Amino acid sequence: MNIKRLLGATAMLALSSSLALSSLARATTIGFSQVGSESGWRSSFSESVKREAAARNIDLKFADAQQKQENQIRAVRGFIAQRVDAIIIAPVVETGWAPVLREAKRARIPVVIVDRNVQVNDDSLYLTRIASDFTEEGRKIANWLMQKTDGKCNIVELQGTVGATAAIDRAKGFNEVLSAYPNAKIIRSQTAEFTRSKGKEVMESFLKAEQGGRNICALWAHNDEMALGAIQAIKEAGLKPGQDILVVAVDGVPDYFKAMADGEANATVELDPHLGGPAFDVIAAYLRGDKDISKYINNTGELFSQDTAAAEYQKRTNK
Repeated sequence: MNIKRLLGATAMLALSSSLALSSLARATTIGFSQVGSESGWRSSFSESVKREAAARNIDLKFADAQQKQENQIRAVRGFIAQRVDAIIIAPVVETGWAPVLREAKRARIPVVIVDRNVQVNDDSLYLTRIASDFTEEGRKIANWLMQKTDGKCNIVELQGTVGATAAIDRAKGFNEVLSAYPNAKIIRSQTAEFTRSKGKEVMESFLKAEQGGRNICALWAHNDEMALGAIQAIKEAGLKPGQDILVVAVDGVPDYFKAMADGEANATVELDPHLGGPAFDVIAAYLRGDKDISKYINNTGELFSQDTAAAEYQKRTNK
């Protein structure tokens, strides 16, 4: 064969392969089962994933579970039936996932777990988990509070959704630190389901039970939204949140930074909502043939306090 023809044919073949790969990339379809929209952080998380998918020309199938696991399992089975290229799950609770994950594995559809965790005996049922170390978040905020109060504090706790990884692990980390301080204790603890309205409701009951709040040194909330609801309850009780009752939480949503800047909240550990990029990166690598993927990718954030709150709020809201 003429060398020019050979080179031309080779170039055409390379171009054809490149176009085929490009076409495959454009055709990538990913199903995303989200917990719901129970908080500002969760909404930011969802919008971030949608924006990232659009930027990458990914056909994203989004399903809002409205905080019900049965809705998530139904959505995942729907994704499997549609033969999507991959599935992302932000699970409501940890348990009960093995059957549907086995179905995805049989269909050869990789699953990425984001944010909260799943409990399964066989970790080959999912590709990886991308999340903050929730236990470390609890430790960080507890260490800050113990330093602030010299280890002497009566604490009320607003727990997250029962059975959710964030609630379990944040409490674990916080309590690990607290165990070293005999003069600090949690005097009341109740779930407020990660929502602002329930945070306000439960905090009202805590205040009534604890001499109008006079017996409370600090509020520890498993997320900012519950803390923001509790701040409103504290104000309505005639107390000053951030002063009469210290307020600590986790997430780092803009409204909470505003509360810190106003002196009504004290500290938070940021939970990065931008999980779409890392999840899509892992899926793309896997679909290209990379099987050497870590089972856990850590994105634990920093602790922020009132000192930098105003600047952080301005940065996050462009105000």
